[in-house]
Amino acid sequence: MISKKQEYQSMESFESLESTEAVLSIASPIADTETASPEKSLGTTTIFYGRYQDSMEMYASADTIAEYLNNHSSWFSRCAEPMKVEPLGENGYALVIGRFGSFGYEVEPKVGLELLPPKDRIYRIRTIPVPNYQAPGYEVDYNSSLQLIEIQQSQFSNNSVEITRVEWELDLKVYINFPRFIQRLPKALVQSTGDRLLNQIVRQVSRRLTRKVQEDFHQSLGIELPANVKKNK
Repeated sequence: MISKKQEYQSMESFESLESTEAVLSIASPIADTETASPEKSLGTTTIFYGRYQDSMEMYASADTIAEYLNNHSSWFSRCAEPMKVEPLGENGYALVIGRFGSFGYEVEPKVGLELLPPKDRIYRIRTIPVPNYQAPGYEVDYNSSLQLIEIQQSQFSNNSVEITRVEWELDLKVYINFPRFIQRLPKALVQSTGDRLLNQIVRQVSRRLTRKVQEDFHQSLGIELPANVKKNK
């Protein structure tokens, strides 16, 4: 992100920045498929891009789930913990993802997200500015969609219930102005460590968020999650 010894020491320092402190006590739906594009540079800015998708099952009708999702002010902040969340207007939130840093370079990413009203049971989330906040050396472009698909009825807890699959996709771009000592590292190293960190953050955040939303939704209906769902968390 010389001599063989110096190159190894540089690599070790950058990986420490990524995986030691930046790893996230924020664990969360895991991406079934994910792609990270090759690094692109615009001047001193490096762009990392990932596309992710996954699904989860909810044991209720799509209409019931839609009613829950539409009332996001009652569950979003709670389910996003331990990320810090601040409301932004009627449909927006500012999230602090976690603290990252090492060797005097430290950043605490904050991103504004807007949960758009649904159209045809498709929910979209996009990036919005956070008032009075200037991101120090990075920019996030977040675009996701979530769709509700009723798939079947099943005998569950002695009751016949509907099952709805919640499918989501995420396109994520992160623009980073690295400090000079990282710009001196090999581009291939910067690309591989950046891609790995981006994928790790999405996995952890999505896994925890999926689990918490599933639990919170089913608890609101007084339904216990099936054993196979709990086992797969």
